[in-house]
Order: sequence, then C-alpha cells, then structure tokens
Amino acid sequence: MNMEHFKNKKIAILGFGVEGMSVCDYLMDKAHNIVVIDEKNRADFDLKLLEGYESKGVGFKFGKIEDLTGFDIIFRSPGIHPALNVLVDAKDNGVEITSATKLFFELCPCEIIGVTGTKGKGTTSTLIYEMMKENGEDAYLGGNIGTPPLEFLDKLDSNSKVVLELSSFQLIDLKRSPHIGVMLMITSEHLDYHKDVYEYISAKRNIFRYQSEKDFAIVNQDYPASNESDIEGEAPVFRVSGKKEVIENGCYVRENNVVLKINGEEKKIIKTDEIVLPGRHNLENVCAAVMAAVLAGVEIDSIREVLKSFKGLPHRIEFVRLVGGVAYYDDSFSTTPETAIAAIEAFDQPKILILGGSSKNSDFTELGNVISESNSIKAIIGIGIEWERIKLKVKSEKLKVIEGCKNMEEIVKKAHEIGEIGDVVLLSPACASFGMFENYKKRGDQFKEEVRKL
Repeated sequence: MNMEHFKNKKIAILGFGVEGMSVCDYLMDKAHNIVVIDEKNRADFDLKLLEGYESKGVGFKFGKIEDLTGFDIIFRSPGIHPALNVLVDAKDNGVEITSATKLFFELCPCEIIGVTGTKGKGTTSTLIYEMMKENGEDAYLGGNIGTPPLEFLDKLDSNSKVVLELSSFQLIDLKRSPHIGVMLMITSEHLDYHKDVYEYISAKRNIFRYQSEKDFAIVNQDYPASNESDIEGEAPVFRVSGKKEVIENGCYVRENNVVLKINGEEKKIIKTDEIVLPGRHNLENVCAAVMAAVLAGVEIDSIREVLKSFKGLPHRIEFVRLVGGVAYYDDSFSTTPETAIAAIEAFDQPKILILGGSSKNSDFTELGNVISESNSIKAIIGIGIEWERIKLKVKSEKLKVIEGCKNMEEIVKKAHEIGEIGDVVLLSPACASFGMFENYKKRGDQFKEEVRKL
C-alpha cells in the first residue's frame, strides 16, 4: 500500500482516543476528506484540540455511530468490535475496513516483534525493547503499551526494529503476523467485548496465523491455550516456561538459572537471584523476552545487563517504599484473579492484601482457594462491590478481614495500623477499578501518594 491509496477517498475514523488521533495525525497531509466519529459528546473533549483539527479540514460527528456506507475507508479503533452491525453493513457495501495496527503492518519497512497475552505483555515488550537498545539497535516500542506506532513510522528504515504490545482488540482482524510472535499466558479476559473465550483466543492467535517458515513463534508452555497455539502459522516454534525444567527448543528456569536451549545446545543466561524484576511469575516473561531477543540477534551480554537493572513497569508489583519495616507494593494493574494469585505467590513474607473493585464477571474460585490455603496472608482489606463475591470463596477463620474503607486514605491507614516489621502490604485488587477509582493508574497513584504520606 502507498499513500496514493488515500487520495480522493472519503475516510471515517471511528473513535478519537489515542489510536484514532494517531491515524488522524498520520493521514491529515495525505488525505483530504477525513471525518472522525465518536460516540461521546463534543463537550467530553478538549474543545481547543477539536478546533485545531477542524481548522485543518477534519470533520467531526458525535453521538451514536450510524450508517457508514457512504465512506470509502473506515479506520476502526480497538474498542470497537469489527462485528458491529454498522461496520458489517459497510463492509457488505464494499467499504474498506481497516485499523491503525493493520496500516502499520502494511507500511512498516522493518522487522516487527509482536507480544500478546492476557497479562505480562507490557513487561515483556519493554524488556525486549530495552535489550535491543542495550545492544545498540535502532529500536522502537509501541502498540497497546501507549505509543501508537504510526507516530514513529516515518522514522523507520529496513535496519530498525519494532516491538509492539498487541491486544486482542488490535489482533482480531489483523491479516499479517509479526516476524517474531510471542504469546504469553492466556486465560479468559475481555468477555464483555468478545462473544466468548474462543473468539478471544482466536484473536490472539492471529499473532502466528500469517507467519511463514522464515518467521519465529514463541509460546508459553505453562498455559494450554498458549501452548496449543502452535497449530497456527508455518513458523518454527520455541517454548518458554517458568515451571518446566527442560524444553527441547526454548528458554526455561532450572536450578535457579534462566537456561536457553536451541538445537540441543544449552546456555545459562543468568541466575534468577540476579534478576531485579520482582515476582516469580515474571520469570515466564523474562524467558519469553530472552527467547525473542536472542532470535532477533541481541547479544547475551546485552540481555544480562537489562535483566540486572530493569525493575518493572508502574503498577506491576511496583515497590513503593519501606515504612517502619513494612514494604508497600503497588500492583494496581492486577484486574483479574490470575494476576492477584501471581502477586500473592511473588512474596513469602506475611502479607496484608488489598482486594476488590468493580466487576469484570471474573470467577474467584481459584483465588479463594489460594488465599484459604496460604500460610502467609495475615489480613485482607476488602473494597468495592466485588469484595463480597471474593469473600464467599475464602474459607479461612484465621484471616483478619477489614471492610468499610471508603477511600485510599482510609485503606492505607488501616494497612499501616496492622502492619508489623517484615510484612508486605500488597495492592493487587483482582478487579477493575471503576467505582471508587477512575482507572487502575489513578488507583495505583493514589495508593503510592498515601503510602508516601505515612
């Protein structure tokens, strides 16, 4: 595809979030008939921002998305499902339906490393990117992690390397796969968007579906939905694991070492106690990043340097501070039971958990079992509407349970009151944040602010 494709075409951009705005920015000097359509009201946006785009010829429509058959090309934002009736009708009428991700894949002049999974993709993507930078590569990081890749497309050449964090929303209608595809842990997620778990997994598998034998696929062997994704595509498959001690081709943890094995040759990469990224579950992500970096040509010394210094992303088991011998950790990014379990298992110390939030229709049975069987959880501060559902799954009389906190100030003060030297206070809610907090970032930021006041 070249930019002539967009000349004299009537283009609709559905959704004016970060990705929709990036499409608008990229196309403004390449197309002359762009209309942005967003279900929100005009008043919900920065009016000066809108006026700036309008002065450059961009049109806006706000409110319900209706008949789209009058357009030539429609860019779908990730939050809008491709099966939306108006999109299906437009496609049936010959309208081209695309997305920022699809456009980037079509125009990118260099190799792409794509990372997906229910959790861990931001951490793994960043690790791979940092390893490439350490190795002296002209590397770029984008996608679901925050930077729309169209923003740096014009900076790329054939020697550049791009790492993309890809969500199921971005992958669902993708017809190309990255040169190196990485699939991390897969559990059920986003079932408010996908019609069922099978559609969710199928969307994820697009990361491999269009690969050739010249590409590479990396799967997490510890999760069946990921491990079984090797049925897609033609690329050779490398497996990673935080549990299995020997893999034919891949990267795994054995005897406190991260071990790489390719074509029968084993190489110890780093001792696990030299890795500063907290959490046992992150060893899976480390193994995936090591495997991807090696396949991309990164030197082992560069990989080691990053693993010895990378402390993790904000709100992912992020150490906040030590107060009176009590360590406080922000894991606000935990919005599912599985991530809360991983955070609980990351620490052997006595723990005070902050659990609960708004609903994602999660099943808390396994989380309840882990809490009930744990000998290191001493107290839980239950918050939000989902706490009542979590509590029903916890069968333990020895746990101290604190309820009724109305804001983060009260939550942190309660944790401080009962914390003792050697304890860990862990905000890992296992739920969405909406209700008491605007989003997981605001929830984590408020937690850190209150902890710093102690």
